[in-house]
Amino acid sequence: MAKAPDESLFFLATRSWFWLLCIDVYPALIAASIPWSTTAVVVFVIIWFIVLAPTIEPRSFLSSLQHPASLLPTALFALAVIGMLWADGPWADRLRGLGPVVKLLAIPFFLYHFQRSRRGHWVFISFLASCALLLVVSWIIFFVPQWQVSSSHGFYNAGVPVRNVIDQNQEFALCVFALASLSLHLVKKQMLPLAVSALALALTFFFNIMFVALSRTSLVYVLALIMLFASRHFGRRATLLLLAGTVLMTGLVWFASPYLRGRFENVSIEYKEYRETNRPTSTGQRISYWTKSLEWIGEAPLIGHGTGSTKLLFEKEAVGKIGAWADSVSNPHNQTLYVAIQWGLLGCLVLFAMWFAHSAMFASRGLITWIGAVVVTQNILSSLLNSHLFDFHEGWIYVVGVGVAGGMLHNESRRVQP
Repeated sequence: MAKAPDESLFFLATRSWFWLLCIDVYPALIAASIPWSTTAVVVFVIIWFIVLAPTIEPRSFLSSLQHPASLLPTALFALAVIGMLWADGPWADRLRGLGPVVKLLAIPFFLYHFQRSRRGHWVFISFLASCALLLVVSWIIFFVPQWQVSSSHGFYNAGVPVRNVIDQNQEFALCVFALASLSLHLVKKQMLPLAVSALALALTFFFNIMFVALSRTSLVYVLALIMLFASRHFGRRATLLLLAGTVLMTGLVWFASPYLRGRFENVSIEYKEYRETNRPTSTGQRISYWTKSLEWIGEAPLIGHGTGSTKLLFEKEAVGKIGAWADSVSNPHNQTLYVAIQWGLLGCLVLFAMWFAHSAMFASRGLITWIGAVVVTQNILSSLLNSHLFDFHEGWIYVVGVGVAGGMLHNESRRVQP
C-alpha cells in the first residue's frame, strides 16, 4: 500500500539537508546559551526535540538505550518517578522534586543523535566561543565595576556579569582544561600559532578564576583535574615536572593574589561565626544542612523519603529558626545527600553507577574523551559541595557534555571498524 502524499512529503522533509542541519544547529545553540540564559536553553532544547523526533529510528534508539551510559540516567529518572508514590506532602511538591531529574533524559538522545552526526564539534566550539565572550565581559567589569548591571542572589560579584561565581568558574575551568589539551593536540600537528593561541586563551580563563572571581568549590576540582591532565597527556617524568610546576605556580598565585588568600581564610572565619553567633555563613550553613540531612537519611536509609521530600523537610526544619536556618532551601548542597534523602541507598547506587559508567566511557586518550572526562570529573567533585547534577546550569553542562562527547566517540568507533 502506497504512502499518502502528505506523509511522503513529510518524510522527505525530515531527511532533507536543511532539516538535518537544524538538528545539529540547535545543540550548538543550547551550548552557547548555557553561560547566559536559562530560558534560551529550555527553548532550544524543546525545539531540538521537536525536530529530532521524526528522525529517530525506534529500533536503533531502543538498542542504544541498552548501553549503561543511556540506561542509568533513564533509571535514575524512573526511580524519581516511582519515588513520588511514597513521598509525603502535596503532589505539587512531588512534581517539583521530579523537575531537576528530567534533564537526565536528554542524555540518551544526545548520545543517539551524535552517533549519527559528524557535527558534534560545533557544540563544543559554540560553548567555547560563548564562554570567551563572557570572559571578555568579566574582565571589563572587573576593571570598570560601574558597568556591571546584574546581581547574583541579591549580591554583586566583581567580574561576574551573569549568574554567580560558582557557575562562571565551572564554565571557565572546563574551557581551561579543554584548551590545554587542544594546545598539545595542535603542537603534535605542528600548528604552533594556533597552539600558542589556545594556550594563551586557557591562561586568560585560568587567571580570571584565580584573580577576578574565585569559588572555593572550583579549588576542589581544579587540583584534581591538573593531576588527571598530567596522567592522561604525559609520561611519568613529564607528569612529575608538570606537578612540580603546578606547585610553584600555586605558590606564586597564592602570594600574588590577596583575593585567593582571603577566600581560604574566610572558611575558618565563617565557621567560627557560625559556631559563636549562628550567623548564616556559607560554611556554617553547609555544616548545618549536612548534619540534619544525615539524620533524615537515617530515618529512611533504603528508599528514602520520596521524590520532592527534600524541600519539604528543609522547610519544616526552618520554621521558627534563625541564623543558618532562617532561609529555607530545597537541597543540602551535596549531590549524594540530595539523592539519599529522597531515594536512600537505592538512589545512591544508581547515581554512582551512572557516574562510573560515564567515567569509563571516557577512559581512553584523545581530545574528545578528555573533554568528556573533564565534564564528568568536574561534576562529581563539585557535587561534594553542591547539588550540581540537579542544578540547572551545571546539570545541563553535564548532560550536553556527556551526551555529545559520548555520541562522537561511538561515531568514531563505528567508522574505524572494518
